[in-house]
Amino acid sequence: MAFSSTTSSSALKKSDSITDSMLDGLKQSRFHMKKCFARFVASGKRLMKQHHVMEDVEKTVEDKVERKKLLDGMLGCIFSCTQEAAVVPPHVAFAVRPNPGFWEFVRVNADDLQVEGIEAAEYLKYKEMIFDEKWASDENALELDFGVFDFSTARMVHSSSIGNGLNFTTKILTSRLSESSQSINPLLDYLLSLNYQGENLMIKDTLNTTPKLQQALKVAEAYVSALHKDTPYQKSEDRFREWGFDKGWGNTAGRVKETMRLLSDVLVSADPVKLESLFSRLPNMFNIVILSIHGYFGQADVLGLPDTGGQQLVYVLDQVRALEEELLHKIELQGLDVKPQILVVTRLIPDAEGTTCNQELEPVTNTKHSNILRVPFWTEKGMLRQWVSRFDIYPYLERFAQDATTKILDLMEEKPDLIIGNYTDGNLVSSLMASKLGVTQATIAHALEKTKYEESDAKWIEFDEKYHFSCQFTADIISMNSADFIITSTHQEIAGSKHKPGQYETYTAFTMPGLCRIVSGINVFDPKFNIVAPGADQSVYFPSTEKEHRLTVFHPAIKELLYSKNDNEEHIGFLQDMKKPIIFAMARLVKAKNLSGLVEWYAGNNRLRSLVNLVVVGGIFNPSKCKGREETESEEIKKMYFLMKKYNLKGQFRWITAQTDRYRNGELYRCIADTKGAFVQPALYEGFGLTVIEAMNCGLPTFATNRGGPAEIIVDGVSGFHIDPYNGDESSDKIADFFERCKTDSEHWNRMSKAGLQRINECFTWKIYANKVLNMGSIYGFWRRLNKDQNMAKERYIQMLYNLQFRNLAKKVPIPSETPQEPIQMPKPSAAARRSAAKARPKKVAEHGKVGTSQTLLTAPPPPKIKGHPIPRDEGVSKGTTISDQSVGDFFGLRWLFCVIAFVYAIHYFFKNLDRLLTTEQ
Repeated sequence: MAFSSTTSSSALKKSDSITDSMLDGLKQSRFHMKKCFARFVASGKRLMKQHHVMEDVEKTVEDKVERKKLLDGMLGCIFSCTQEAAVVPPHVAFAVRPNPGFWEFVRVNADDLQVEGIEAAEYLKYKEMIFDEKWASDENALELDFGVFDFSTARMVHSSSIGNGLNFTTKILTSRLSESSQSINPLLDYLLSLNYQGENLMIKDTLNTTPKLQQALKVAEAYVSALHKDTPYQKSEDRFREWGFDKGWGNTAGRVKETMRLLSDVLVSADPVKLESLFSRLPNMFNIVILSIHGYFGQADVLGLPDTGGQQLVYVLDQVRALEEELLHKIELQGLDVKPQILVVTRLIPDAEGTTCNQELEPVTNTKHSNILRVPFWTEKGMLRQWVSRFDIYPYLERFAQDATTKILDLMEEKPDLIIGNYTDGNLVSSLMASKLGVTQATIAHALEKTKYEESDAKWIEFDEKYHFSCQFTADIISMNSADFIITSTHQEIAGSKHKPGQYETYTAFTMPGLCRIVSGINVFDPKFNIVAPGADQSVYFPSTEKEHRLTVFHPAIKELLYSKNDNEEHIGFLQDMKKPIIFAMARLVKAKNLSGLVEWYAGNNRLRSLVNLVVVGGIFNPSKCKGREETESEEIKKMYFLMKKYNLKGQFRWITAQTDRYRNGELYRCIADTKGAFVQPALYEGFGLTVIEAMNCGLPTFATNRGGPAEIIVDGVSGFHIDPYNGDESSDKIADFFERCKTDSEHWNRMSKAGLQRINECFTWKIYANKVLNMGSIYGFWRRLNKDQNMAKERYIQMLYNLQFRNLAKKVPIPSETPQEPIQMPKPSAAARRSAAKARPKKVAEHGKVGTSQTLLTAPPPPKIKGHPIPRDEGVSKGTTISDQSVGDFFGLRWLFCVIAFVYAIHYFFKNLDRLLTTEQ
């Protein structure tokens, strides 16, 4: 595996392998390395991280000159790229990551320093020897390899290209289309399939060959060129129909001409840019389903409730509004009279804590055609009434997917064109639903738990009772591999940085001893990965300089929130000098967000304390009232009290509890900007950094962690500042330097404020996001259609993993005990919701909207049973359907037989057509 390094002049060449370089390096430093590897294995079996390796090298090579020479050479480069090393005397197996996405595994014998390159599976076995030696030696241990299905799929090759999947996919499509014959053109077949409610769009069946279509395009182009560009399409609609064309080309003569010219050019000689532009215009996206299941998903009074954060709610709701607006804009340009539909599907919670989470259908505010659809969880005792932690959600998801699919088809009266999952639970359900309906699927992980807990995969048994990572990681693998495209916010979310793997990258190869060994889980070079950064609602988060839009109604409350000298349930501490600028932070009060770390930096830097006040918004004041599983919150609360007392922060520090009113929060950002203050985001790691976007939108100069997404949002020193969360002294000095310069250069604050706003408007708006996502849905929908036969084997593999592994794991998750409930009457949707749904509902079902009968993840097996209880026959089961234990057993046998036969057939098909497939990809 090739890699590059600039550690020193003697460092590895780009063409070198880790194995060869390790061998050469050990020969050059044999004396020191014999001692060093003896130290590695002296403690017996263990898993060493990179810092452990470097510590042992430092202890072994005591001479500083010799040690520097060694670390500047090839071995130093390899050790610095080592993520971990599994020590099983006499061997040390290294997992080396020279560049993001690239991994190589090397085994060294400590006795004779013999070096051998090994595969991921063998490395994982060494790692398993540390945690479960018996299972590691079991020849029948379950081993999963999704890489075997991708041998004919082109992949990106450079780390810098990771996340640019749409561009790469368009290039591959261009190549495939250029190879197609005049008689068999997949693009023509796709265009012929376009319809809405059974009516053809763009072209009629008469234009069923490429020559016919090209000739008709020439005639139509000549005609439309003579028209004024603003001539409505309707004035020439009859003429276009005579030539075999239908509506959908555009709303004006100019738009029609542009679209026809694009198609003509693509048919003659496909070009990636023109192909992407063409697909951005095609009328193929009208109905979208977005899944966000856990927590309390509502539009008011829910922030701060268990498992309910701003990232989940704000992201999805802003996403919906942006997608609807962009859909309406595209449909208008297409010249169609169509009302799109967007459904946000979440869980209905009868005991809703005073929120609307017990309301089945709720319109999304500030939209015309979007609604929240809530579907309940069921147990044998009836509808589950109370909240359930996101860690315990797995037993309910299959039944939820079935019920939600039925509800969606009832409301939309046709299949959606795109299903978007959010988080592990929503992504799994999106996989089940997309498999059943045969539609395009996208997933958004947001934050993968696997990276939050060290060795949570290898030590899954220790975590499972509390977090059920066996379910979660299996669900993640299923949804990642079933998705047509994956939406991420940053490059680091996929592939991390030079020194730390990305969230998705940790699923490349890992093991859960006693459960399964994943030798190839996901490939971060897969063109399904795309970076699409979200924005912030600019009607809420806008610059403080826009005085006419300021929400002055909140000013008295914000003044009290910031400057009142009386402690109460909402704020503690006070600010003596109200003329000082304020540095401001807002996040959940958990260790990962590092709010207490920021307080400690501030408290320990007298220069910073003399320049500014500190205001922190997050958490609650009573640690005994912490809910959920984020046990670090209570620890952080105690630490905050300790720091306030230790450093005597009275008069300089204000701690405010979590704030849930986003409109007031927007004005709070602007009030901080009025003080010429700054926003600080000090997280130990941040997947994206929505608060960074919000603060910059409001014109606040921003200091944000260099670990994760904010490092890509901010250009350091240009549109904001990066800070190192692990170096508080350096970070606090950097903040102090900024404010000292502001005192001597009155325009410095304004320059940084404007530069931050410019960065946001160029790269991080919801309009940009929505346009990209809809274009992806269009391109990947065609890609899915084009590769339907090739994907069959992988789909069967995923189905077997789901049915044989995940369903059994989900059954083991405890069901909360509650008083048996009679089936309750579902809360009626509001009148506004009913009107909104009725307006959006099509009058008839198109033929392509009917649900097929092919066996998929959702159709065959019944929902998992819980020991000692029968499956209810009258709750959520289709009319006339009954399920008995006998029929379940019979059905299982038939299903597995069918799956195995289908799987064998699919593999046979692949190898039978191997030459053709490889030739096609070349």
